[in-house]
Amino acid sequence: MNTLNQSIVVCFALKEEAAPFHQIAAGRPGVFTIIVGIGRANAEKSVRRFLAAASPKLVLTCGFAGGLNPDLKLGDVVFECEKRKAESGNLEGRLLAAGAKPVKFFCADRIASTAMEKWKLCVDTGADAVEMESAAIHAVCAEKNIPCMTVRVISDAAHEDLPLDFNALAKPDRSIAFGKLAWAIAKSPSKIGALMELRKKTNFAAKQLAAVLEKIISE
Repeated sequence: MNTLNQSIVVCFALKEEAAPFHQIAAGRPGVFTIIVGIGRANAEKSVRRFLAAASPKLVLTCGFAGGLNPDLKLGDVVFECEKRKAESGNLEGRLLAAGAKPVKFFCADRIASTAMEKWKLCVDTGADAVEMESAAIHAVCAEKNIPCMTVRVISDAAHEDLPLDFNALAKPDRSIAFGKLAWAIAKSPSKIGALMELRKKTNFAAKQLAAVLEKIISE
């Protein structure tokens, strides 16, 4: 694990979020990708276990985010620096140069499935985007004095409803219960088209995120 020291560690909740970047980063010295699972508890457990044997120079918490600010659109790459910026170098400037936008995130305990839910979160929190893991990852990194930054991509805009309530389809570990998913589709076969469109959008978003991450790790 010594090779992990002074590396950049890039965290994703899901392999689907990570796939385009993983192809780019594969074989690059000093860049490691880990899948931490959905939600704070999974993220904290995974990152804490990983950092028990490594001391990277930077941790990035990446993946999809739901738009709360109506100005953000599908594929926009957004970021938020930790409050303490020591040792983070010029990463913020590189992100801006790569086209990423500074925002305020809210780390939620559930997926914001509807436009109404997103609107309420925007009003209540003042955040521009919502995700589910970064607060836990930042907290673990702060304990270990490791710089951390959130870099995400908008996978569904503020005005969009998701085709299904994925919270209702989740297992206790927050992963999707495919039996429940199949049953939901069987009850509402009209959702198939919307789910295929969502997959197309998330594939596009993941590629947009990977393109920005490639630029900042290449510096």
